[in-house]
Amino acid sequence: MGLKIGIVGLPNVGKSTLFNALLKRQIAYAANFPFATIEPNVGVVPVPDGRLNQLAEVTKESEKMTDLPPVVNATVEFVDIAGLIAGASKGEGLGNKFLSHIRETDAICFCLRLFKDKDVIRVTDTTPQASHVGGQAKSDFEILKTELDLADLEMTEKHKKKKKEKQNEEELPLFSKKPYLVVLNVDEGDLVNANKLEIEYAQKLGVHVHQVIAISAKIESELSDLADADQEKYLEDLGIKESGIERLTKKAFETLGLITFLTAGVKEVRAWTIKKDTDAQNAAGVIHTDFIKKFIKADVVDFNDFIENGGWKNCREKGKVRSEGRDYIMKDGDVVEFKIGS
Repeated sequence: MGLKIGIVGLPNVGKSTLFNALLKRQIAYAANFPFATIEPNVGVVPVPDGRLNQLAEVTKESEKMTDLPPVVNATVEFVDIAGLIAGASKGEGLGNKFLSHIRETDAICFCLRLFKDKDVIRVTDTTPQASHVGGQAKSDFEILKTELDLADLEMTEKHKKKKKEKQNEEELPLFSKKPYLVVLNVDEGDLVNANKLEIEYAQKLGVHVHQVIAISAKIESELSDLADADQEKYLEDLGIKESGIERLTKKAFETLGLITFLTAGVKEVRAWTIKKDTDAQNAAGVIHTDFIKKFIKADVVDFNDFIENGGWKNCREKGKVRSEGRDYIMKDGDVVEFKIGS
């Protein structure tokens, strides 16, 4: 299964800058004026997972390969739309036009401005505001939530008028049903206090702290232009361990109740995304739908055992491989080889 997240926010809060950083290239058009994004931007980005490189190294050695097998990360699809403003549900601005593009996402990511920049105007409606600081996160969050609620109400009312007998209201793709995250776009110097800010604004916004993440879109943009080694050095200089994108991805998985299982072979080393409490038979179906009906069993190894014992062959010889049936509940980091019938 793929993970799809819609990014929403007022104009000029750094949504497009964050989106560019997520893609590691300038796809979205980031500019310092309202409604710079006039078409929805969609991009698929890999989920950082250091386990995959370890699996690739072990597989190369155990299978006596000349080169490392290809590594395929799990992915997240991000959808970035034009900035919403007060009145968007009534047609103000451009954001409402593209709300349909995020109706089918798995989660909503609210991007709020905390950074201070006198050259970047704050926009909440059709008239630019005099304030250039980012101290209105709570009111901005309420504007966004209100507009999505009003859009839901409009959809529900239209549905009632059509009186579709084959579709009940519970099947409507309402925003209110979706889990959500809150990104606080902060100044560079505030990153060292990220945890404190997340706790503070979780209380202010009335959400769980696990839903809030402090990111500097500007720093993420700069990181995206650097090689991996240089990124690590840059983060170290800033006094932080992980990039905002890595932390955002982890919180998205946590919020949506997702885990990954791993496969490792000469063809590829890969991470697969599933819901927590997924059984082995349905996990196999993520690889190919035919595997559900043809499932026989799953050979499973704990990730650490796989690495420490040097791959499938040694794990089998040392009794580290478990043969699990269709009802086995998958765990995050399971290294799996499915046995499928013809």
